[in-house]
Parts: sequence; C-alpha cells; structure tokens
Amino acid sequence: MSDLAIGGMGFAALFVLIALRVPIGVAMISVGMIGYVSIAGVVPLLSFLKTEMYWRFSSFDFSVIPLFLMMGNFATRAGVTKALFRAASAFIGHLRGGLAMAAIGGCTAFGAISGSSLATAAMMGQVSLPELRRYNYSGGFATGALAAGGTLGALIPPSIPLIIYAIMVEGNIVQLFQAAFIPGFLAAIGYVIVIAIVVRLDPAAGPAGPRADRREKLLSLRDVWTVLVVFLVVMGGIYIGAFTPTEGAGIGAMGMFLIAVFYGGMRLQGFLDSLLETAMTSALIFLILLGAGVLNAFLGFSQLPMWVADYFQNSGLPPYVIILGMIVLYLILGCVMDSLAMILITIPIFWPIVAGLDFGIDVESVKLWFGIITLMVVEIGLITPPVGLNVFVINSLSRDVPMIETFRGVMPFLMSDVVRLALVMAFPGMCLFLPKLFAN
Repeated sequence: MSDLAIGGMGFAALFVLIALRVPIGVAMISVGMIGYVSIAGVVPLLSFLKTEMYWRFSSFDFSVIPLFLMMGNFATRAGVTKALFRAASAFIGHLRGGLAMAAIGGCTAFGAISGSSLATAAMMGQVSLPELRRYNYSGGFATGALAAGGTLGALIPPSIPLIIYAIMVEGNIVQLFQAAFIPGFLAAIGYVIVIAIVVRLDPAAGPAGPRADRREKLLSLRDVWTVLVVFLVVMGGIYIGAFTPTEGAGIGAMGMFLIAVFYGGMRLQGFLDSLLETAMTSALIFLILLGAGVLNAFLGFSQLPMWVADYFQNSGLPPYVIILGMIVLYLILGCVMDSLAMILITIPIFWPIVAGLDFGIDVESVKLWFGIITLMVVEIGLITPPVGLNVFVINSLSRDVPMIETFRGVMPFLMSDVVRLALVMAFPGMCLFLPKLFAN
C-alpha cells in the first residue's frame, strides 16, 4: 500500500473516531502514531515524540493561551457578565428587543475578554436568559439570539482559535487580531439589526423592558468602567505595538484579578478555582495541539497535503470556487466538533492550497484574509443545524424550549452571517485595513 493511500485511510479513520465521540486529542494522537509507524517505523516515531513534545510545550508563543484563559476566568469570578448585561440593558433595554440587543452587547464585551465562543454562550446565557424569560421573550428567539451571540466570543479579539491559526501558518498574531476587529464588530452590528427586524415583524417576540433612569445608567457604568479600561489597555497596547500579545495577556490577567478581588469579592478559594479551571482548559488545548502535531507529521510523511494542494492548484477551478468548497466542509464539520479542532485538522491541508492560489494580493495578506474567513466559518458552524454546539449549550440552560425552536430562532442570524461572510470574501480590505494602518 502506498504512503498516500495510508494517509487517506488515516484521515478517514480520524473522522470515524470523532463520530464515535472519541476525544479529539486522543483521536489525533492515535491515528498519527499508528500512521507514523506504518510509514516510518517505531524507532523514528519515538525519536519524533521526544523532540515534538519538548518543542510543542516549551514554545513561548503558546504561553499566551493560558494567560488569556486566566483573564477570562478571573472576569467570570468578578461578575463581569452580569455587569455588562446590566449596563447594556440600562441603555437599550426599553426598546422592543432591547434586552436581546443588550445580550448581544454583553456577548461582544465578554468575548473581548474570554476568547471562547462556548464560554461566552454559557456565561451570557446564565445571566440573560432569566431576564429574557421574565419579560416574556419568545423562547426560540431568545435562545437563538444567545446562541448566535456566543459566536462573538471567538470573533472579537483576543481569540484562542485565531492564536492557534497564527502559530500553525507562522502568521503574525497582532495583525490577525487587527484583521478580526472590523469583521467581529460587524457581526455584532448585524445581529442587532436582525433583532430589530424580527421584533418589527413580530412585536410579541421581544417586548420592551422598563426604561432606566439616569441614576441607574450611571450606576451600571460604574460597574463596567474598570473592565473597559482593561480591554482598552490590553488590546490597544497590542495593536500599537506597546507590548506583545503574551505581555498584553499577562497585564489583562492581572487587571482582571484585581477587579475580581476588589469588586467581585473573590477570595482564596475562588482564586484557586480559577487557576484550576485555567490549568484544565490549557491541558485540554495542549493535548489537542500535541495530537495535531503527531497527526500532521504522519500526514506529511504520507504526502497527502501536498498531493491535495497540487490537485487543486492544477484543477483549473477558480480560486473562489475552491474557497467555497472549504467553507461548505467547515459548516459540515461544525456540526460535530468545535472551532479549535476544525482549525487544527484542516489548516495543514487547506493552507498550502490557498497559499498557491492567486487572489490578487500578496501571500501575507492572504494569510490574514483566509484566517478571518476560516474563523468566521468555523464559528458559523457552531450554530448551523442539525448539531450546532452553541445551540446545545444554550438549550441545556433552557430545557423547556424545544431544540427545533432554537434552530428556527437562529436562522435569521445565520442569514446575517452569510451576508457578512460574502462581504469579507468580496472585499478583503475589510480585514486588511487595520493591519496596513498600524503597519504605517
């Protein structure tokens, strides 16, 4: 059997294991090791594992991941989600659909701290669902809005999946954060517009809440100004080059720790719990990263990524048709795995293909543009039927709402995502404007 055939069989076996609910990291390590041995033998595998594990876990680039995770965990202990939702609802909660818009605003702000879609959906769902129910919002509309809003957790920088993508393609993390800024906030604006349209067509879906007086508005701002300062210092400092993403993440984690202690009342047990949650999540991510390293080494030996890249580059298909095919595959994969797993599995195969296509811009710009498209599509996959993971997270918090109702509620937001994705594909400058601005 040829090496190429072994690579194809290994890739197929990986998806079988994922379908059987084998943890993604374990599945990638298992397939990678068996495939590696099949092609190169046992001794080369052991030699590779020795160097791969050291390099994978000693790289300074990866230290940014636990620091941003720690910042998000401290923010949770500080009660940031409640404060953000209260502040947004104080200003727009009196509008029809205003509380849902406030939830989107809260997701946007918390996403700028957490970097995780599932965490954003879970935390904002816990805070805002009771209020939406109290004001008689339609169950499907409320859960659909929160499932869509959760995707902002990874779209708004900092983004854990975007950090992983940058490391895999040897891209610039700062420039990718800059490239994600405009599409991320366009997503939030698009969701707010969708809510406004839905409640105009069906006023009963999102009744207006009470109007807050000036004192309530000022009090709500008092609870969030510290969070806004941390965000501006961290992301502003990273954008202008005052410090690296790792340094920014460290500053953000310390800032959120101080907020959690002095405003959230966090004590020793809360601090230890935050560290434990950070360690557990980091360990899970690093296990997946190790699995991706072993799997990618096996695929490299098999020549499968190179064969696929050559096939598409010589196929004569227009570049945008190839990109659309990748998007369809991402939407399918989004039904069964999270965004980080999708990026780790597909980028080693997809990026060589994309890098060899002509889009009329230089390769470094394509790297930024394709990274944002990838991030957007894998996040859209988290809310697409029939198994969007964000939908499952929100429905677990609102079990009285049938799953089909949540999927119906999320459909208008999916339409907004499709429009935004088409705009970013048609106008790469939406991603490239800020990186070029800060580079000058």
